[in-house]
Amino acid sequence: MFTRKLWGLFRLFRFELSFAAGVSVILGELLALGQLPSAKEILLGFFSVFFISAAALIINDYFDLESDKINAPDRSLPAGLVTEQEVIVLFVIVTLLGFVAAYLISLTALLVAVVVWAVGFLYNWRFKKTGLPGNLMVSFSVGMTFIFGGITVGQPFARMVWFFAIVAFLIDLGEEIAADALDIAGDRQLGSRSLAIVWGRENALKISGAIFMLLVVLSSVPFLLGWLDWVYFLPLLFMDVVILYSTAKLLNAETAVPLKYIRWIYLSGLAAMIIFIVIRLFRGNI
Repeated sequence: MFTRKLWGLFRLFRFELSFAAGVSVILGELLALGQLPSAKEILLGFFSVFFISAAALIINDYFDLESDKINAPDRSLPAGLVTEQEVIVLFVIVTLLGFVAAYLISLTALLVAVVVWAVGFLYNWRFKKTGLPGNLMVSFSVGMTFIFGGITVGQPFARMVWFFAIVAFLIDLGEEIAADALDIAGDRQLGSRSLAIVWGRENALKISGAIFMLLVVLSSVPFLLGWLDWVYFLPLLFMDVVILYSTAKLLNAETAVPLKYIRWIYLSGLAAMIIFIVIRLFRGNI
């Protein structure tokens, strides 16, 4: 029973999403500095955003309990692995850990962490049903992970930090719209105004596809302008190929289990970031 409870609490973190947010911060630090940040900057930057991201995901499960009974009944809360009270307690603890880590970086980092946390909370509490405005709030939070990396090392306005922030924003926005298109049943019951409900599932997927196509085009910009060495083209090329293939599958009405292709897009972005960091470790400059 105790092991089952721990597993349920761990699943609330949706570890791969929180981990990706932390990795994005580290990559933001690398892009801002052009060299390896200190161990302190890596650890504090990673864990502050890891916990802030986890807090948003944890409270999301609390507010989404009714829709998850339809769309995701195997999640910890609807499956009965944890109670609502336990979710709230975990949310508070994780939030405080994120704020403390951000404070140890700087007051600016703490302020940004509070803003991102507030956006995540407001989204889950009131704005998730608004459709595109809610999608934009989530994508803003995702893009801010890179900028937070720049803030952590005192370089918040570095151009590559902002470029990758835009890339992350677009990846998440496309995923949010596509995911809404696949969750129409539960969202309609809760009165959501997602693009899929307002404009139709097919049109929402086309909008998502257009965003992904824009992303693929933009990924070549830093190489064409000489911002990045061409060795970094390989991880981004891998990401682009996965995005193109997955987008084609999402737009195909006959595709079975389309949700997995949204996950592929997300995982390809995470893999590209990790490969980017590994390459950086063996090179002396960005």
